[in-house]
Amino acid sequence: MTVFFIGAGPGAADLLTLRGRDILARCPVCLYAGSIVPQAMLAHCPPDARLVDTAPLSLDAIEAEYRTAHAAGSDVARLHSGDLSIYSAVAEQTRRLDRLGIPWSLTPGVPAFGAAAAVLGRELTVPGLAQSVVLTRIEGRASPMPPGENLAAFAATGATLAIHLAIHRLAEVVTALVPHYGAGCPAAIVARASWPEEAVITGTLGTLVEQHTATPAQRTALILVGPALGPDEFRESALYGADYVRRFRGQG
Repeated sequence: MTVFFIGAGPGAADLLTLRGRDILARCPVCLYAGSIVPQAMLAHCPPDARLVDTAPLSLDAIEAEYRTAHAAGSDVARLHSGDLSIYSAVAEQTRRLDRLGIPWSLTPGVPAFGAAAAVLGRELTVPGLAQSVVLTRIEGRASPMPPGENLAAFAATGATLAIHLAIHRLAEVVTALVPHYGAGCPAAIVARASWPEEAVITGTLGTLVEQHTATPAQRTALILVGPALGPDEFRESALYGADYVRRFRGQG
């Protein structure tokens, strides 16, 4: 018996990976985050699978489901939104599974910031403007930020910022970033990327709060900020330059 954690992606049912789909199809138990994982994804589960919406459950109750499945020898597919590597609350579950001696594995999913970049039609790293992407959030009730991890510190690098779980404090975010990027820096909000109700706001740090007030997004929204989001004029990468020598091309 194994607990298979699966990144369900940003929302659209067809952005589930093939590996994730195949695991769902063979597991007799599926635990899924019903508040954000689309019901259409559960169509891949066996017709007689036990489906458990974990949205109203505590961690202890989720562990109890794992214990029950383990005792029965039943594999579990555990669907989380986005990708498992960030803000997924997987670590606390795998730690408990290790203590119980229950095997587990991780299957990655399409991350929210990747889906948002696709919606915007932008590469988040552009030659000469930004070669780093910072995935961060602001302090909330569930998770305080460690010392040194704050928006001002990240903004000082000039990198592209993908700010999760912060739309309810947008004005505070903008106030922290303007001194580093300037009010004219390109910025965007992508809410529920890839869902039918997807919503997009594009503007600058100076206009974003007013734009959001007119068409507010309350949850599952990502804030993106950085010079790479805006320009059409930038230096092309040397990678495909005619005189760039690399192993697969040889001397230009």
